[in-house]
Amino acid sequence: MNTYDIVIVGGGPAGLTASVYAARANMKTLVLDCLAPGGQIVNTNEIANYLGVGVINGAELAIKMFEQSQEAGADFDYRTVLAIEDHGRRKVVVCEEDDARYEAAAVIIATGTRPRRLGVPGEEAHAGSGISWCAICDGAQYRGKEVVVIGGGNSAVEESIYLAGIVNKLTMVTMFDLTADPAACDKLRGMPNVSIHTHQSVLEFLGTDSLEGVRFVSTGEDAVERTVACDGVFEYIGLEPTAGFCADLGILDKTGCIVVDERMRTSRKGIFGAGDITAKQLRQVVTACGDGAIAAHNAAAHVESLRT
Repeated sequence: MNTYDIVIVGGGPAGLTASVYAARANMKTLVLDCLAPGGQIVNTNEIANYLGVGVINGAELAIKMFEQSQEAGADFDYRTVLAIEDHGRRKVVVCEEDDARYEAAAVIIATGTRPRRLGVPGEEAHAGSGISWCAICDGAQYRGKEVVVIGGGNSAVEESIYLAGIVNKLTMVTMFDLTADPAACDKLRGMPNVSIHTHQSVLEFLGTDSLEGVRFVSTGEDAVERTVACDGVFEYIGLEPTAGFCADLGILDKTGCIVVDERMRTSRKGIFGAGDITAKQLRQVVTACGDGAIAAHNAAAHVESLRT
């Protein structure tokens, strides 16, 4: 069994920041993630509120964070974590690939979230082929075509601005009004190839062999049903926590997020949470990084306490 001082589950901004702080505290540190380092920011075209770097592409920022983690001396391995076993002074992280097991004195869980789905007819059939959750990944294939964006928050508006620059026509459908940063909303509203339908509920995605359109209805008293033809759909309707693998530890709230205190400690001694996976008010890159730093500082202190 491989042994570390601190194992970090999740390689997004929180996990990578934690790895830098842990490694610089002379902790033997491992980051585990089944996907590319960076978490959700890899799928973000433009980040404009992470202090010190100006406006930056999310994938570019992810690479910088990963490189700094490597330079600090943290190890990284592509693994799918199945469970965390709490054996008191030692924790065991169980992985799917090769039945790998990693032992550590402290574990930081920073697995973040995944895109939420609507669960309406046609969604499953066209998922990944017509319906996407990543404009950066899939936007280019719709150059000069027509797309629908579902959602009205920051991600929906920011990614719509990016998409509107390459597609022929963009239709935004949102259950409420636009709730993103006002400046971004104004920019989107001012784009000539964008139409916005607020207070709408999506009924189904149309098409048999390929996606052909979206059917939706207004949510007011006088319900009006509409159908918009499109070549592709991008969904941005929120995120779901990804901590089901540690449900048996009793550290999750009713929404599936990890409950932590101001030191990022869970109710299990030696197990910490950080970033978007924790129960918190604001989920941003900068707050995730702050969580990671706090978690690593206190995880390192916990490891040191076991040595005395």
